[in-house]
Formats: sequence, structure tokens, C-alpha cells
Amino acid sequence: MNRIFWAADSTVQTNDYTTYPQTGIGQVFPLFIKPEYQVRNHAKNGRSTKSFMDEGRLKAIEERIGAGDFLFIQFGHNDEKKEDPTRYTEPFSTYMENLETFIRVAKDRSAYPVLITPLERRCFMDEKHLGIGAHSDYVAAMKQTAEKNNVPLVDLYSMSRMELKKAGEKNCRRWYMFFPEGEYKNHPEKSEDNTHLRYDGAVNFASLIARGLRELGGIYADMLLDDMNL
Repeated sequence: MNRIFWAADSTVQTNDYTTYPQTGIGQVFPLFIKPEYQVRNHAKNGRSTKSFMDEGRLKAIEERIGAGDFLFIQFGHNDEKKEDPTRYTEPFSTYMENLETFIRVAKDRSAYPVLITPLERRCFMDEKHLGIGAHSDYVAAMKQTAEKNNVPLVDLYSMSRMELKKAGEKNCRRWYMFFPEGEYKNHPEKSEDNTHLRYDGAVNFASLIARGLRELGGIYADMLLDDMNL
């Protein structure tokens, strides 16, 4: 059985009822792949490339990943937190260096690394227009890293911005933890969280990753269900 290991942050992590209705992309990605592929989701809330490694989470993947497996690497949200030295990385230096460490772990185990640019937040300036976005330098740095290391890249950042623009400020609220008081028994308080996802958002953005993998072709497209219209 081929395995997909995922190293990422809260936009990808697998949630349980204690954080419901929050849902991560990695949690729903099995909806898009053939049954002979299995997702091993190591994504964790609040982690950057730096803190993920410092906590031994990459080491845990290194001990398990093997030939023919995939390592999906998706960071940026927390690497940009300048106020937190335990997580912050400079986009065109330490962030790129850390990404290369993840890539080496995969390649040293004869696995296939895939870089995935960070998901965009709901950063609307008005009902229709998005702001510049907080991740732009990290997206550029990840693209440079992919090119330098000859590693495939799925540009979730650009695709998600297009989806947000198409939906508009109000319609895309259903994708994020943005809802009124009393909508959920387990989360009765109002939420205006523009980063974390609900189920519809996780499925929508996971489908964009699947689309990107299909465009890469070869072994990346082979993991996807055959009858999907992406």
C-alpha cells in the first residue's frame, strides 16, 4: 500500500469532536484517492517548519516513511509569525533551508516529496476584493525551493485565492470557521475565524490539491480516483 505522509499545520490536521466543526484538508483527502493509498496525517495546529522539526515531528515521519511513499509538505501560516521566535523563519533563508530538510528526508528514503503552497486566508478588503495576502513571500520562497531542488509543487495559494474571489466574501464564510452564535452545539459561541476550515472548505481545498496533482501527471495523478471531474 502506498502511503501519503503529510507535514503541515492546522489547515491540514485531522480533528476530532473536541474541535468540531473544524476540519483539516488532510482529514478529507482520502475522499479523492484510490483505496490502495493511505494518508498518514502528521499535520498539527500551530506548527511552522521550524517548530515541526524542533518537536521531533519530522523525525517521526523519517522513521516511518519508505520507498514509494509520498511526503506532502505544506507550511507558511506560522513561519510568518515574527513575534514568536519558536516558530518564525525568514522566507528566503531559514524557511527555504527547512523545506530542503523535509525534501532530503523524503529523498533519502526513496520517497517522493511534494511542496504545497499555504492556503490563503479570508482576507477580503470588501465584498469582492481580496487583500495582497500574508503568505506571498513564503509562496515565492517555496516556488524557488521547488525549482532549485527539482521537486513538484502544487500552488494551493493561487488556486485558493481564485476560489475565494469567485465565491465572494459572504459565500466563502461556509468554508471557514466563520459562523453565528448557536449554530453548533459543540461550539456555541460566535466565530469569525478566517484561517481554519469547516468540512465544506476542507473538501473544496482538498479538491484543488487533487487538481494540482492531476496536472502534474504520472505517479501523482495515479493516486487519484479515475472518475473525478476536477
